[in-house]
Amino acid sequence: MTIQKATFAGGCFWCMVKPFDQWDGVHSVISGYTGGHIENPSYELVKQGDSGHYEAVEITYDPEKISYDTIIDLYWKQIDPTDDGGQFQDRGDQYRTAIFYHNEDQRILAEASKQELADSGKFSKPIVTEILPADVFYPAEDYHQDFYKKSKNEYEEDRAASGRDEFIDSVWK
Repeated sequence: MTIQKATFAGGCFWCMVKPFDQWDGVHSVISGYTGGHIENPSYELVKQGDSGHYEAVEITYDPEKISYDTIIDLYWKQIDPTDDGGQFQDRGDQYRTAIFYHNEDQRILAEASKQELADSGKFSKPIVTEILPADVFYPAEDYHQDFYKKSKNEYEEDRAASGRDEFIDSVWK
């Protein structure tokens, strides 16, 4: 069995785990930090916005059961790809969107999917989600992992207040 990784930033990582976690072929979805200039950053440091990191998820998956194309399609449907200031209620560079590619095939597929989305006419503003080479990924603290399962009420309250679901319902459904 071949396992591959996909890494995405889509705002608060709490909201980015569940959409991927429930698919056959996805082995794990880890919340963490990537793209910054400080080794082993803490949540508090990343949240301040000075470390250069994105809040992100690292997905390990079996490409024979779920394709990168499917995963990237799921990703687009979790975010507002036109917002360069964060996502929904979470503002700041640490909450920007990005696709971090792990190999040339992923880069090509990500660029093609971004262009397809831009050409679709779905958005009047430009698609600003960056496509960047994967960098060191630092798993977030344990209490952030599987937050939607471990802290169900807090997760649901935060998600409901964020505006993410209203956006997804109005744009993607």
